[in-house]
Formats: sequence, C-alpha cells, structure tokens
Amino acid sequence: MKGSLAQVWRKVQGCGDWEGLVSPSLHPLLREEIVRYGELVSACYKAFELNSSSSRYLSCKYGKGSMFEEVGMGGSGYDVTRYVYVTAPDIMTSIPSIRPGGRWVGYVAVASDDMTDRLGRRDILVTFRGTVTSQEWVANLMSSLTPARLDPGDPRPEVQVESGFLGLYTSNECGGSRFGLESCREQLLCEISRLLRKYKGEEVSISIAGHSMGSSLAHLLAYDISELGLNHRAPSSTVPVTVFSYGGPRVGNLGFKQRCEELGVKVLRVVNVHDPVTKLPGVFLNENFRVLGNYELPWSCSCYSHVGVEVLLDFLDVKNPSCVHDLDAYISLVRCPREEGIIHEDGVVGNIFERVMSNVVGNFELCRLRRAASGMVDQFLVQSQGAEFLMDNNFLGWMNCLALYMLM
Repeated sequence: MKGSLAQVWRKVQGCGDWEGLVSPSLHPLLREEIVRYGELVSACYKAFELNSSSSRYLSCKYGKGSMFEEVGMGGSGYDVTRYVYVTAPDIMTSIPSIRPGGRWVGYVAVASDDMTDRLGRRDILVTFRGTVTSQEWVANLMSSLTPARLDPGDPRPEVQVESGFLGLYTSNECGGSRFGLESCREQLLCEISRLLRKYKGEEVSISIAGHSMGSSLAHLLAYDISELGLNHRAPSSTVPVTVFSYGGPRVGNLGFKQRCEELGVKVLRVVNVHDPVTKLPGVFLNENFRVLGNYELPWSCSCYSHVGVEVLLDFLDVKNPSCVHDLDAYISLVRCPREEGIIHEDGVVGNIFERVMSNVVGNFELCRLRRAASGMVDQFLVQSQGAEFLMDNNFLGWMNCLALYMLM
C-alpha cells in the first residue's frame, strides 16, 4: 500500500479487512495509527480522578478544553466535545460496596481542521478506559449472554452479548446526581448524531478505541451505531465505523459477530498472547469449541466469539505479570517491536500455559507467576465480595475466575 494516510485512510480504517497490512508485517501507517489511538485511550487513565477526597472523584480531573494539554497530549489534533459516564445496572445498586453515581469512562472528540487535512477526513473519536471501579469488576464477572435488542424495530434475539457489559452501556442513573440521568448509550448516540449532522458536508469517519472493558463498550457502540443506521447518509454512502481494541475480552456470541460483519463494522484487535483478559469470557465456551468436525454442537449459540482481525503481540515480564494487560506495554511493543515481539502467523493461538512455560526459566519464576495470577483472582473476588449472590445464579462468573488462574 503506497500513499499518505490522507490518501489511503479507508484501507487503514479496515475497508479491506486490513488485508496485507497486518501480515506478513505490520504496515508502518497502520502501526502509527494503532499507537496514536492507543495513546488517545491512555489519556482516559491519566485524567481519571481516583482520589476519594477530591471533588472530582471518579470523574475527569480536567475540563474538556484543557484535558489533552494537562495529560501531556496538547498536540493530539482533537477537540473534546463531550465526557461520557457509565452507571451501575439496577442489580448492582443493592450491593453495599458499590458506590452509586456515574463514573467517567471516556470522551468524545473530533479532529481539528489541521488534523482533518492530515487524516484525509473528519474523524469522530470515542475512547473508553478499562476496568477500575468495583461496579465494573462486577460487570466483568456477569458472564451470561443476553439478547442485545438495541434496535426496538428489529430486536434480533439471536444477537447476544455479555450481560454485564450491556448493563454498563444501557443503564440509566437513578436519583438526583450531577452527572445526569442518561445512560452511557444515550449520551453517546446523542453526541455522535449531533456531530454527524454538523459535518454532514464532509468526509467523516467514526473511530472507537478502548482498552480492556473499554474495548467491550467500543464493540457495543460500533454495533449500535450501525444497527440503528446512524452512519448512513445517501443511499450509497456510509460513514465507516472502526474499533481499535487493546487487550479486549469477548463481547458476544456468533450471532453478534456475524451481525457486525453484515453491518460493515470493522474491528482491529491488538492482543497479547499472554493476556488472560483476552481469553474471557467464554474460556470454556468459545468459537474454538462451537463445532466438532462438520457437526455444530448444541451449545454453539451460547458460545462467545471474538470479532474482527487480530494483531498478535507476544510479551511477558516475569517480574511484573500484571504488565501482560497493561495498555502502555501494548503501545510500547507496537511502537518499537522486539525481535519476535509481534506474531504475524495466522490461526488459533496455542495453549497459553505452554507459551508461559517457554518464557519462564526455572520453577521459582513459574511459581511466582502462578501466585501473582492467584492474587489477581483474589482481588477480583474481594472487590466484588458483595456480589456473591450473582455468582450463585451465574456459574460462568466463577468459571471465568477459575480459568484466569488456570491460564497462568
């Protein structure tokens, strides 16, 4: 692929499913875009206020006009137009450890005029951070599939997604709060519709980027926009919708994947082969266990399935196992790949335990790795200790916790 980004942006955004851009080597323009969108997601973490004594606790530390400069990204080329919040689904609000109210989860931004010239189109950007608060941990453990039903005119019961992610995306806030009553979904659809109307005379793209849980919200938003047809203009004109996912879990079943493909939603998943989060949910029921030979197994409709094209990374720090899911580690390896640090082979990733064994020297390091994984599981359970009744009714949540330990 030759030409500047402004000339070939549609290919970089996935119009050809990134054919020839991921394998046999990552194309320089695509590499730059993966890094750029990853850094725009990292701004969410840098700006999120976790100091409980602050008046901005669980919100953004800075105003929309100064956020990028405050986090050291003054030259990002985007202007923030709206902050986005998630609220706990009703089933979580009765848990004592869950603090009521909205949590800042990301932002909507639009490319400036100068950035538009460089990109070749007006880019509408939505970014989401990953899991931080207790309500989000609980949502991650609610592993049952439920119909998305985001289009009331065509509910499509066969399109199913993880109930916890859907709850964070669609739940309204109860009570009088300064964050307002709109759900994350309503906030986003309203702002994106406004921006599409504002720039209706221009070439426009919608880019949605997220890390970890934020990747799941990005998937749901991309599907929602496309299912509702918000990105449709003239009969033959459609605004492309692209997801850049970093360390993202599975979001829905095969019906969800197939519908995303039918709608033209493009997803580029940046995945570390050692990252256990990318194996969840659906460790035991996923796309690899849907068929046996030519026979489709009875539980195939309940199997989770990844969406999109993978960029596989391979990094592991034995001294700090948590880095396997760290966004900065993802970005760093894409920017400056080590030898064999980026995998360009096709096919299913092998057994992760064998991969860990091949990277660990001696039993001491392996035991330390397993203890760290066990600690991660304990953290999940402690932070969601008030949700034990959820696990009784949702056995897959426990299975996923167990699987997280087994993977390491």
